[in-house]
Amino acid sequence: MNLLDKYPSVAILGGGESGVGAAILAKDRGHRVFLSDGGALKAQYAAQLDQEGIAYEQGVHSLDRLLTADLLIKSPGIPNTAPAVAACLERGILVWSELEFAFHYTSSPIVAITGSNGKTTTTTLTYRIAQHAGLEVGLGGNIGQSFALQLARNPKPLYVLEVSSFQLDNCYSFRPHIAILCNITPDHLDRYDYQMERYAASKMRIAQAQTAEDYFLYCLEDPETALALKANPIRSQLLPFSLRTASEPNAYGAYAALNTPENHTYLIHDPKTHETMTIEELALQGKHNAYNSLAAGLAARLLLVRKEAVRESLAHFESLEHRLEAVASVHGISFINDSKATNVNSTYYALESMQHPTVWIVGGVDKGNDYSELMSLVASKVKAIVCLGKDNSKIVAAFANSHLPVVETHSMADAVKASYSLARKGDTVLLSPCCASFDLFQNYEDRGRQFKENVRSL
Repeated sequence: MNLLDKYPSVAILGGGESGVGAAILAKDRGHRVFLSDGGALKAQYAAQLDQEGIAYEQGVHSLDRLLTADLLIKSPGIPNTAPAVAACLERGILVWSELEFAFHYTSSPIVAITGSNGKTTTTTLTYRIAQHAGLEVGLGGNIGQSFALQLARNPKPLYVLEVSSFQLDNCYSFRPHIAILCNITPDHLDRYDYQMERYAASKMRIAQAQTAEDYFLYCLEDPETALALKANPIRSQLLPFSLRTASEPNAYGAYAALNTPENHTYLIHDPKTHETMTIEELALQGKHNAYNSLAAGLAARLLLVRKEAVRESLAHFESLEHRLEAVASVHGISFINDSKATNVNSTYYALESMQHPTVWIVGGVDKGNDYSELMSLVASKVKAIVCLGKDNSKIVAAFANSHLPVVETHSMADAVKASYSLARKGDTVLLSPCCASFDLFQNYEDRGRQFKENVRSL
């Protein structure tokens, strides 16, 4: 498809990283471009648009201009039900995500990673392995620089992209050569009418355009992924990663070497080389990180990365900021920043990995959480709960019968002080909020950094 001939006029809805990147790529490829943001643009993005000579507006959506476009590209945070998007759809204007638009302007192979939890770690692991192997690779999507901007200004022969369900919702032809689905657990259900099937179908869009020449990597133990595969058949080659042994000898995928709880040796057997490699050391601890590491290692082998480079990368990878990040030890109390845990499943993994009595800081914008899934872990791991949010009522009610101290706070400074007073030498204070951050913070990064600043001020 020649995009310029078919869609000479492109409107962009949303002026953040994704929207501005799409606007620059569209301008560079000869499209007439107009960007509209209903809020105030950040200074850096307004400056970029000014420098590029791209027409834009902020604080309003001018429907008369948007409705003259041949194609609308919207930022992932804007739902299809937003008035401006709905008006364009009613007019018959095609609505794409930045991923879909950018994909039409590259022939480079793509490794795309999605999932409710673990996608940032898996994406970064995959990227670092490729880098370590000497491959020229771009990192983007929902992490770092937008995919579109990289294509416009710094194109690469290979891309590793973190992609969210919101980005996939308006994708149709987007076709990664290797797609990784880490898992599917309840998250963002408010965007999907609280229907798990719709959320799962959104995740499965990562594979909708794949062919038999492509690969789909998935967690064998994840029940929602198994249901989604039945409901959303795909054409690509399915490769599982698992913490159990393979059901058949020499089965393709990534598996445990021995089916025992003490085993920490894994095997990767890939269909590209038909070779099996052994991995005996993983830098990232915890069951969830074993899944992430196996998925990244399997993807790397499909990219024909040498076994030695895969092993070295997985054995020396440093944990990411805001993901079970050790902050400091204050008077024998360990403080851990897991601000990126914005749903129940992610916090489940964090609590599961705790080895000492834990004061748990939890709260924020609830996205339809079912806290009952955490009850057994809270009973065995947690000694006190510190709620952090504008409205803590749901969390307080959920744990009212836990017989644990529950303290309400409304600022990070108060939450850190409260948790410090409840903890004793040898304990752990864990910020794993289980909720979105937008009630008190700009984003989860802001929340995590405020946590670290307040801990270091103790």
